[in-house]
Amino acid sequence: MATDWLGSIVSINCGESLGVYQGRVSAVDQVSQTISLTRPFHNGVKCLVPEVTFRARDITELKILEIPGPGDSRKCGDLQQMETGVPGVGCQVGPSQNGTGKVLKKPISSSAPQNIPRRTDMKNQDIIISPQQQCSKSYMDRHLEALTQSKGFRRRHNSWSSSSRHPNQVTPKKSGLKNGQMKSKDDECFGDDIDEIPDTDFDFEGNLALFDKAAVFEEIETYERRSGTRSRGTPSEKPARYRHDENILESEPIVYRRIVVPQNANKEFCTDSGLVVPSVSYELHKKLLSVAEKHGLTLERRLEMTGVCASQMALSLLGGPNRLNPKNVHQRPTVALLCGPHVKGAQGISCGRHLSNHDVHVILFLPNFVKMLESITNELNLFSKTQGQQVSSVKDLPDTPVDLVINCLDCHENAFLRDQPWYKAVVDWANQNRAPVLSIDPPISEMELGIDAKWSLALGLPLPLGERAGRVYLCDIGIPQKVFQEVGINYHSPFGCKFVIPLHST
Repeated sequence: MATDWLGSIVSINCGESLGVYQGRVSAVDQVSQTISLTRPFHNGVKCLVPEVTFRARDITELKILEIPGPGDSRKCGDLQQMETGVPGVGCQVGPSQNGTGKVLKKPISSSAPQNIPRRTDMKNQDIIISPQQQCSKSYMDRHLEALTQSKGFRRRHNSWSSSSRHPNQVTPKKSGLKNGQMKSKDDECFGDDIDEIPDTDFDFEGNLALFDKAAVFEEIETYERRSGTRSRGTPSEKPARYRHDENILESEPIVYRRIVVPQNANKEFCTDSGLVVPSVSYELHKKLLSVAEKHGLTLERRLEMTGVCASQMALSLLGGPNRLNPKNVHQRPTVALLCGPHVKGAQGISCGRHLSNHDVHVILFLPNFVKMLESITNELNLFSKTQGQQVSSVKDLPDTPVDLVINCLDCHENAFLRDQPWYKAVVDWANQNRAPVLSIDPPISEMELGIDAKWSLALGLPLPLGERAGRVYLCDIGIPQKVFQEVGINYHSPFGCKFVIPLHST
């Protein structure tokens, strides 16, 4: 009667050495005590061989996963069961203590959606079989005897698929949970036959080679010529296309050299637009400022304009609107402003006043002198009305790195200040602070620069600055065009819509 179980899907556990096999029963030999599976899977992986055979002594556990359906000749038998109120999904068969009798445990299953019970709910749920069903019980016992003779077989039927439910089963009580919809979704997603999945990968390269792009494009061009539509044409035949920032009206060619100085420039720069900005000597630059002051651009106006431009550049270097936001009170930046007792120092003090007005923590260093310039005194008076802090000793400067250092110590004149102890102490502090440095109107000679700068801000026209000045920026301090012409400079503003622009070395 072992042939009645042919076609059943079983799971065979052969221990840790051989693992677990699943497959469909293809043969059961009672004489040699062997069972064969077709289309086997080993530990969840499909085997390369079409059939495997197991001996009884190698099997430690055998589980029946699916038995033939009601329409098949190999069926489990007609079992009429009474309602137990416990919905089930399988049957369990095992030997009794005396070795002859069997207790048939079969949780109820029906065609209606049922709830999957817990393992604890499945224990000791014996189904009472009526006397009229003893023949069916004996019939099933005889069919299972072929698989239960050898020692070491443990049989358990854990699950019964919906296709294997017997029509004579009694409908159990509903548990109240509806999982039929979820069951149908599982079958839709995972119900495909695994044998239908191809073993070979799709050949993308081979299929792409079948597409002849040249032939397709030639066919398109032929169709366009015959239909009279505009062809793609050659690059020379394409109509002119303009960007959103280009003028469609024809204009004169752009002249990139619109600033001409009376003497050959030692160094030239260019803007982002490609305009050439030549450098000027310190004597010509000094003469330009003197003529501008004679025409009304006083020192106070120049200091104010320089302070605004320098503070605007410093605010951008500190993070701009991302850092300086009313919601970011905890990220208030700190700037160390190093100024000397000269006009360059007054420019730095003006910059510090504007930075402090924009909620930047400014620490101003200025050495003590008996007599100060009037411009410095006026700028200090305005700076004292802000929340900025003024110190005169290097010991009062921060020990931790600050966000930015603005250097206004160096001057084109008064070189004797570099020999002062306070100057050397401040230079050492700036070099050890490891903060980025912005220099305002630095001197030309690199030997006069005690602090290496990352950025430098030039006024009006740049000086021939060296590598230690870092990246050069140019600010507009409001010198009129006729003032440039008076000193012999043919000038056309390179600033456009900005007051501070970057310069690039040519």
